[in-house]
Formats: sequence, C-alpha cells, structure tokens
Amino acid sequence: MNKSLLQLIVTISETRSFTIASEKMNMTQPAVSRAVTTLERELGVTLLIRDRRRGVALTPIGERIVRIFREILQGYEKIDQEIASEKGLETGCVRIGAFPVASSYFVPKLIRHIKRQYPNLEFSIVEGTIAEVQEWLDNRQIDVGLLIPSDETTDSFPIYREGIYAVMRDDHPLVEKTIISPEDLREEPMLLWKAGYEPPVLKWFESAGVTPKVEYILYNYRTSLQMILAGEGLAVMSELSLLDLPQGISLKRLSPEAYRDIHIATGPEKDCTIAVKTFVEAAQSLFSFQTDREPLIDV
Repeated sequence: MNKSLLQLIVTISETRSFTIASEKMNMTQPAVSRAVTTLERELGVTLLIRDRRRGVALTPIGERIVRIFREILQGYEKIDQEIASEKGLETGCVRIGAFPVASSYFVPKLIRHIKRQYPNLEFSIVEGTIAEVQEWLDNRQIDVGLLIPSDETTDSFPIYREGIYAVMRDDHPLVEKTIISPEDLREEPMLLWKAGYEPPVLKWFESAGVTPKVEYILYNYRTSLQMILAGEGLAVMSELSLLDLPQGISLKRLSPEAYRDIHIATGPEKDCTIAVKTFVEAAQSLFSFQTDREPLIDV
C-alpha cells in the first residue's frame, strides 16, 4: 500500500463511484478496478460492494479500514505541513463540515480572515444536518465541524450563542402576545427540526413540563418558514435561521429565555494539522463567545 492507493480507496468510498474516483485520481477506470482487486486480494477481505444501480458501498470491514486510511492520510498531511512550516510557508487543506445556517454565516468570514494572512491554505466545505456533521467528524471525513454539541461531541469550544424565538404567521392569535411561554404552545401544531437541531427546543418545552404537539418533522429551515406561512403550524427557531424572513412572519421572545450554543469541533488536538490549528485559532479570534451579546434580529 502507498499514499496514492489509500487516497484512491477513500475517494471511491466518498464518491461511491469508480468512474468519478478515476477522474479525480487521474487514472483509467480499468486501472482503478485492478488496484482495488489487488488490494482486496492482498488483504484477504472485501472492502467494496459493486452495485450498478446503487453505486459502490463499503462493507463493514471496509468502513473500519477506510477510517484508518483517512487517519494515515492525515498523518501524511501533517508531515507535509510541518515541512512547509519549517520553510516559512503555511500550506494544507482544511475540510469543513457545517449545518447550512452556520455555514453561510461563519465559513465565508473565517476563510476571508485566514486567507489574508495565509493565502496558500485551501478549504473544502460540505453541508449537512448537525447529526451528519458529527458523523463526518467521527469518521475523519472532515477536519473541523460547526455544530450544536451533543453528549458525543468532544474536543469542541463555543463560538456563538444564538437566541431562540417563537415563529408564527402574523395573523395568528398569539401574535398579540409580547412574550410566548411553553404553555401558550401546548395545543398548537408545531413544526420540529430533527437530526440534531431539536434538543434546545425540546429542553425549553420540558422546562415547563409541556410536550409539544409535533405536526411535522422537517430538516430545512426555509421549508419550516414556508410551512408556517401556509398556516400549517408554529415553530420555535434559532436566530441565524431567522435573518432573512419572508413577509407575513412574526417573531416573539420566549419565557423562559432560550438559546443554543454553536461550537467548533475537531478531532483530538494531537491529530490536528497545522492548517486545522490555524483555522481554530482564527475562529477563536474572530468570534469571541459572549453570553450577553446583542441579538442580530430586532424582536
């Protein structure tokens, strides 16, 4: 095995395609097939399942081995960056994963800030749910993740505290109230985000002993806003998802107040490359975590 072969297997696992992997690796497809077959024969296990309809999938042993391959490739990256640093250069690639509202708000600011000082650093960005970002981080598919921490989250620190608000159509009867309590929403049909978005919202309801009547489970904040406009329910949503509201939507403060903390998370510090550490330091510098900052929206 060599670096190119490890990268090939990882690329196939991520693209689920021999064809796409061959293009990315600048190899012919027969050469890719031969390399995979030879490696599997040497290891004595099947790493990949070929399916013309569903694409390429990893076997259980393949998933475990690919995770190790990613860690080995990260070691190669650390060596390259240490050598570059010794020569007075900052090089490397930072793979960023984030849920959409965090990606749009934080990532452009971070990249612009870093590139002013380190123009040779490269970045790749993938967006997904909070649960997906955590999974990518665990599997070493990304170097840093912007997420809402859970019990599984380690090696993270907060960069931003955002408020949570009640969201309703502006002709709803509750629009007359200044502040909304969990009891006010007890009988209302509610829209709930899943895949890692819901814990702060459910915690707010639980604080008053109220179980929300969940009418719809969604994964996209824009869909939530359109469902509210259609009269299909109310929602309790976070600040960054409410910066560009469509006409006809009203926001209300909550009692008790609610918030969620956005963290930047990495793998263990000892495994972080120089480029990743540079990214983290930039985030700490650019976004100073505050628990009493002014909200971005006027409610």
